Amino acid sequence: MGREDQKEEREVLDSIFPDEITDISDTEYRVSITLDLENEPGDDTPPPTFLLRVSYPESYPDVGPDLDILSAPNTPKHPHLDISEDKASLLSALEPTIEENLGMAMVFTLVSALKEAAEQLIMDRRNAANEARDAEILKAEEAENAKFMGEKVTRERFLEWREKFDAEMAEKERKEAEERMMEEAKKRKGGGSSSLASGEKKLTGRQLWERGLAGKGEDEEDDIAEGVKDVKIGA
Repeated sequence: MGREDQKEEREVLDSIFPDEITDISDTEYRVSITLDLENEPGDDTPPPTFLLRVSYPESYPDVGPDLDILSAPNTPKHPHLDISEDKASLLSALEPTIEENLGMAMVFTLVSALKEAAEQLIMDRRNAANEARDAEILKAEEAENAKFMGEKVTRERFLEWREKFDAEMAEKERKEAEERMMEEAKKRKGGGSSSLASGEKKLTGRQLWERGLAGKGEDEEDDIAEGVKDVKIGA
């Protein structure tokens, strides 16, 4: 192949990219490439556009074309693509395509491969950014939930808690047992006094005299006098 084949390819490209191709010389031109990407919700960034500069060596297509990637003028910077920083990696991504197509017109294939590589690069970075954002959101949610969940339970913390709990329960049972015993003692004491009070009859004066209880109350004087009548005094 020679110059005639290069011209023929250039004419074909002109029909494929009528508004995107611009000649620089007979052997050099630029192709404007606009990526096809769907914006995320709330993102109104215009799709990125850049330029592929193509220069034919004399031996093209038996050798690959000379390529360069340039930023398109008057285009806003895309958050996930920087031509000045990404140029080397994008050109490197085209090397396998060049090797596979040596001996054939390859510029259209190279434009398609470059477009695909740039779109994949942006998608990978977008996904990584989303994952990082989701991780931050999840971390913040976990921190917020931790405020209500308390400390994480480990085996050591559980055993420490159980030992403390068992000790508290044992102390509680001891106190309850003491309270029951005291309550039962009070009942027994109160019950005995009540029994005596209800079971005993009023003593007569003689009984009071015999028991040494005489004179314990004014109400008992009549009973004492009555008892004395029956007492016999020996000579």
